[in-house]
Amino acid sequence: MADGVQIPFDKAQVKKAVQALQAFQKSKSNAESLLLDEADSISLLFTLWKIPKKPQTIRIPLPHGQRPDTEEVCLFTRDEPHMTSDQTQRFYKRLLQEKGVKNITEIIPYTVLKKEYKPHEAKRRLMGNYDMFLSDDRVRRLLPSHLGKHFYQRKKEPLCVNLQSKTLARDIQRVIQGTCLKVNNKGCCCMARVGHHGMTTEELTENIEAAIQTVAAKLNMKGPVVKLIHVKNETSVGLPLYVSDLNHLTALEGAELHAKALQKERAEARKKAKDAKQPKPTGEGEEAEKEEEIPMLVPIETPSKKPKLENASKEKQLEKAPKTAVTKKARKAPNKQKKKVAKTDFKAKRKVPKVK
Repeated sequence: MADGVQIPFDKAQVKKAVQALQAFQKSKSNAESLLLDEADSISLLFTLWKIPKKPQTIRIPLPHGQRPDTEEVCLFTRDEPHMTSDQTQRFYKRLLQEKGVKNITEIIPYTVLKKEYKPHEAKRRLMGNYDMFLSDDRVRRLLPSHLGKHFYQRKKEPLCVNLQSKTLARDIQRVIQGTCLKVNNKGCCCMARVGHHGMTTEELTENIEAAIQTVAAKLNMKGPVVKLIHVKNETSVGLPLYVSDLNHLTALEGAELHAKALQKERAEARKKAKDAKQPKPTGEGEEAEKEEEIPMLVPIETPSKKPKLENASKEKQLEKAPKTAVTKKARKAPNKQKKKVAKTDFKAKRKVPKVK
């Protein structure tokens, strides 16, 4: 909702919901609930009209810190050039002391994370030893492959911090005491922690108002996309703070149609610009193209073979002259003489057997 759409929630309704949650928690109070844990946390549940196309992480600065000073925070840093791991740790501890940062309890360079926390059990132990993780923004993209999926399933992935900032103490304090809303593209519900039951009603109310205003300003979706807002803890039901009107749904559909029309117009404009860049054929080129056009292929009739055969037989008959009787006898006579000579030769060559 980056287009300036605000969520018109009722502040009195927010205060009533917080008081109802506090009364519910007191009715179930026991020795274990006195400690600050996830069961004591108070969260805002946002329900959207449609599933977002892209995931988004919204950082929400809160006017009142939701974490106690006793929480342990771990910081992942990059490896400084020409320094060992111990020297890198001492360098960043000195830097944090100079900037006035007191909330960091442990500093782990990237090389130490890659070598000492390679086994699966070591990663699980690291995740359980600290309540929150921060990382230098220069090594943020290298961490997921070395931390594993459990950090992200338990929502303990490290938050980025610019260690080269001039206002480093204020930036780290905002990140630690603030909260994050993770909008994913797999569903229409998302939740952000805004406080705990150890805070007063006024502090919780101010945190909730600040969170709603920040989400309305930073959500990368056009139109009134927020459908419902509830406040709840881990064991209670959701108490409604804001319910969207059905008119917002029609407005959202109209915004979608308008966006599709704009997209179509842009595509047509790109197509026209692309066609205009291409050189147009001149008149000579058109005539040449017409001349070079391939003519239609028409089958040619071939003469049948029967007349050829008839003509050939006629030619052969003309070539063969009629034979007379004299020529026939002249041709037969030498054959007879040859036969007689052959018979006489055969008889001459025949041997008569001698009689003893």
